Amino acid sequence: MLSRLTRPRALAVCAAPVVALLATAVFAPLPFSVAQPGMTADVLGENKGTKVITISGAPTRQARGQLRMTTIEATSPDTRVSLPDVLDGWFRTDQAIMPRDAVYPSGDNTREIERYNQEQMKKSQDAATEAALGYLGLEDKDIEVALKLADVGGPSAGLLFSLGIVDKLDGDGSGGDLTGGRIVAGTGTIGADGTVGAVGGVPLKTQAARRDGATVFLVPKAECADAQSELPQGLRLIPVTTLEGAVDALVSLQKGTGKVPSC
Repeated sequence: MLSRLTRPRALAVCAAPVVALLATAVFAPLPFSVAQPGMTADVLGENKGTKVITISGAPTRQARGQLRMTTIEATSPDTRVSLPDVLDGWFRTDQAIMPRDAVYPSGDNTREIERYNQEQMKKSQDAATEAALGYLGLEDKDIEVALKLADVGGPSAGLLFSLGIVDKLDGDGSGGDLTGGRIVAGTGTIGADGTVGAVGGVPLKTQAARRDGATVFLVPKAECADAQSELPQGLRLIPVTTLEGAVDALVSLQKGTGKVPSC
């Protein structure tokens, strides 16, 4: 038992390593990334001076509206994210704390991550082209589609790529735009069969979309709840599961006929 005289000194000595341990825990790097709304790009137009979609072997049409793919920006894999960063991001609506492995599933090496994201983007572009031409019944025609989007990786622009190809080649099927002249944004992977898949960071992407003027947002149906959690005012959600369903919804919205899905 410590005497009355020695107890304070002993407690002070014991407290020193505890304080150091707490300080280390507070500022130690954690396996998270801090994400925020990123850039958007109109796939029907240009990105950094280059057409996003170029089609040869078939006549194309000029669209009046926009189809904007959306992104998030996340801290790099070698950025130290500490407990204060996590707590700050937790209470902000313009940021999200995401597991680093969910943002960078291919590892911690920046070069490997960039290569992985580029590969995913290329696969997404190929699938988007196949899905769009298949939907239009043009898969056996001699049509070449080139997709270019600088500084963006991953597969989440697939749905918007497919819709852009459909709009440029066929529009709404009767001479009008799929967008009806609106700024339509969205996200979602695409399979060669036209199946739309879920992505991450949807609440941040809706913020990016509204910031850049979108009034309609196409979201994978499985992520309706996430999209609604922090939905910006003035942005209408349309859930989709297939390319065909996305086209039908936009045509219904544009023509005012039929039922437009909602979350």
